[in-house]
Amino acid sequence: MIFQFKIQISGISKPTVWRRIQVNAETSFHDFHEIIQDAFGWTTTHLYFFSEKGYQSAFQIQEIDHFDYDGDGSDNAKEVFLNEIFKKEKQTYRYIYDFGDDWNHKITLEKILDGEIDFPICLAGKGKCPPEDCGGVWGFEALKEILNNPEHPEYEENRDWLGLEEDETWDFDEFDLDEVNELLKDFA
Repeated sequence: MIFQFKIQISGISKPTVWRRIQVNAETSFHDFHEIIQDAFGWTTTHLYFFSEKGYQSAFQIQEIDHFDYDGDGSDNAKEVFLNEIFKKEKQTYRYIYDFGDDWNHKITLEKILDGEIDFPICLAGKGKCPPEDCGGVWGFEALKEILNNPEHPEYEENRDWLGLEEDETWDFDEFDLDEVNELLKDFA
């Protein structure tokens, strides 16, 4: 089976940041984490977990290598597969990435399709992913405000931090479907 998900970063608007992807139902949650990283443009440099309700969940699927607890209500993301958790369309789950910036993603299973695919596919998306370590939703909103105002005292400092050239801008609406799908081909 193929699962089609819509994954959206919670708390971001104007524009919202989301991706629609298809993956094989037998994908491990660890591989799903890496797929999400590629689809959004994250760099896989922080810890993560999946759960039904985010931090309020008693059960989490996470990198056990980093959380070596016994009986803590966690399962190893390398040993749990999507089809063990996702059973019906419209089911939702949470993906939390980077416990400092606290990027909370809502995952919605939109469709369950017959068949199999050679590698994950991104069908659509919107919005440029926030840069790593920008301070979470609050920091990203502040960054938008700063970069939209060349007179802001932190304008040049933030452009330098993002590595922008003199004639380059940070386009918050940018989303490159072809670029994402090139990255996802590595899962073949």
